[in-house]
Amino acid sequence: MKLLRARVNGFRRLENVLIDFDEQETVFVGPNNSGKTSAAEVFRLFLKTGEFSVHDFSVSKVPELDRFGRGEIEEKALPCITLDLWFKLDPETEFGRAGELLPDADQDYDEVGIRIRYMALDGTKLREDFLSRMTPAEGVQPRKPLSYYLSMPGTLKQHYSLTYYALDATTGVETERPLKTEDGKRILRSLIRVEFVDAQRKIDDHESPGSTRLSKVFTRFYKRNLAQVQTAEDANDLIDKHNDDLTGHYSTVFADLLGVIQGLGVPSVNDRRLRVTSALVPEKVLESNANLTYFDEHRQHELPESYNGLGIKNLIYLAVQICEFHLNWMSTEESRPLALVIFIEEPEAHLHAQAQQTFITNAWKIINEASVRVGEDGMTPQVVVTTHSSHILDTVEFGKVRYFRRCHCDGEDPATTTTLNASVAMNLQAFSPAMQPPSEEEVETEAEKETPVSMRQEEVAATLTFLKRYMKLTHCDLFFSDAVILVEGTVEKLLLPEMIERVAPGLKHRYLTVLEVGGAYAHLFASLLEFIAVPYLIITDIDSVSPEVNRSACRADTEGAVSSNAALSFFLGKSAIKDLCDLKPEDQIFSIRRCYLAYQRPSPVNGYADGSTMHGRTLEETFTYENLELFRAENLSVGVDLTGDPEHETDYQAIYEAIRASKFKKTEFALSVISSDADWVTPKYITDGLKWLEAELNATVTTDAEEEPVA
Repeated sequence: MKLLRARVNGFRRLENVLIDFDEQETVFVGPNNSGKTSAAEVFRLFLKTGEFSVHDFSVSKVPELDRFGRGEIEEKALPCITLDLWFKLDPETEFGRAGELLPDADQDYDEVGIRIRYMALDGTKLREDFLSRMTPAEGVQPRKPLSYYLSMPGTLKQHYSLTYYALDATTGVETERPLKTEDGKRILRSLIRVEFVDAQRKIDDHESPGSTRLSKVFTRFYKRNLAQVQTAEDANDLIDKHNDDLTGHYSTVFADLLGVIQGLGVPSVNDRRLRVTSALVPEKVLESNANLTYFDEHRQHELPESYNGLGIKNLIYLAVQICEFHLNWMSTEESRPLALVIFIEEPEAHLHAQAQQTFITNAWKIINEASVRVGEDGMTPQVVVTTHSSHILDTVEFGKVRYFRRCHCDGEDPATTTTLNASVAMNLQAFSPAMQPPSEEEVETEAEKETPVSMRQEEVAATLTFLKRYMKLTHCDLFFSDAVILVEGTVEKLLLPEMIERVAPGLKHRYLTVLEVGGAYAHLFASLLEFIAVPYLIITDIDSVSPEVNRSACRADTEGAVSSNAALSFFLGKSAIKDLCDLKPEDQIFSIRRCYLAYQRPSPVNGYADGSTMHGRTLEETFTYENLELFRAENLSVGVDLTGDPEHETDYQAIYEAIRASKFKKTEFALSVISSDADWVTPKYITDGLKWLEAELNATVTTDAEEEPVA
């Protein structure tokens, strides 16, 4: 049996979230405070500890508690937290365990579902107890709201409890059938077991020998093996022999001390004599009397555990934990749960990049080898990894990724609410690069601007292949970002940090991914970025070419010139340079897509006739035109002399040809700008794009600090 999917309602950021699970590994990714940790924690609370807090209710539901306390809503409207679990069922081997959940025992089913709800047992008693404790006198309002009362130690547990239901979706609509509490607990235990390897593993060097975190995990593993008869017998024989030897040793060492005590009359002469005996027990030996060491076989030299790095310790800890959970499950003799799910949070802690890249492969090697050793080849758990590591993500198939996207709470108006206190889980298995035209409402919102048409089927397949390969080759971290900037090339990428510092400093405090994709590929990322709802800025070149001379490069002001840039054509449906220049600035903003398309327009230049402009076809050109005085003063250079008398056409052509020349080194140009003390200005088209992105991110904020920020 495997866990297929889970639906979470009313839990922290997860107001109403469906999470699909892969049969092997599922990887949770997303920006900070997007709900990844909550998605794992909900399983811990429902299936392991049951220790809920009032803070586990979704922030949008807490006011409902207070309204109930004031008598404004009925008991049926009291907030609750729900977890639905759906399993893939093999009717031939697993029907008996799940039989009580099935709506009709005479039919075959391939799925079975159970619902667990954390809810108020008696709303009337809850309100009475609240009023009696929080109301100072009759006729006076309570000192604190109901949510405060439920946050007091032990109070929530008095009034809320878990209830269980069988789920039926055969009619296309999910319905629930109540189960007795004990029956629900029993059925759930027989279906699934969850284990956790937490992020804060505290594998440090400051614990005493034999009590380190690694030694303790080895101890737990050893105790599990003692449950096996042969292992226990061997251990007891060995320990008994050592106890006899140590008892003889103690009688010699403590003889004088015991003689003194005997002389005090304690115990009395009528009592037996004192004796110190050894009382070693197998399960305590490793914990208090054994050290984990690192042994050099060549030199016959060993070092204590503290002499190895945290990365090695973490890797060992992860391996032992995974193996222990798996073996514990396989060795369960009575009512073994049909499914095991192991949650591993941020395994990248202290691991270098190569270890991160091989982590999932090595985890499955451990699991598969353990299955073979005990003769259970097909008995493997499901592994859920929560990560911020692009290196781990690189090794995972696209369809196994679940992206947690921050969003508004249910019923909130995005136009008036800036906080993003909820999340949804996006299954990348369902992602298709096909760009659908906006709806009529979207067109009206976008002032009826032209929109790109859908991709053809062959383009969809090619785009998906490109995205998968690109992200594997570049260790792409866009799934952890607040926003994405797609740039034309190396020059933009090198200059971008300084440009942000100068014109949009607020972006320095955001998690940005900068992808160097060029004008021919920027649009291929559009559907993916819109799928995960990340705002993105495209900084691209107008790339003017002559329509008459084999589409060769030409100055952007050339009569009849067109753009060879695929992104401009895709988003704007136009290619003529004149048409692109005639567009209004707001036409470059696609608010529905959360996208800004930045490209060069004619730049006003000083030193010539009034109203003179120069239109760059690339960043290097536009940067030169808009900082022309610095180039005239030779504070910056493009390899052409501009110190003579200003002559518009001559200077325009000289700059264009110098930058177009094969000997012009773009990277060297960018580095010379970075290292210069000149007070240069950021080209206007980039400035406008960066300020838009800064404003777009400022329009929404997150307040739920469920996860620690990652540097």
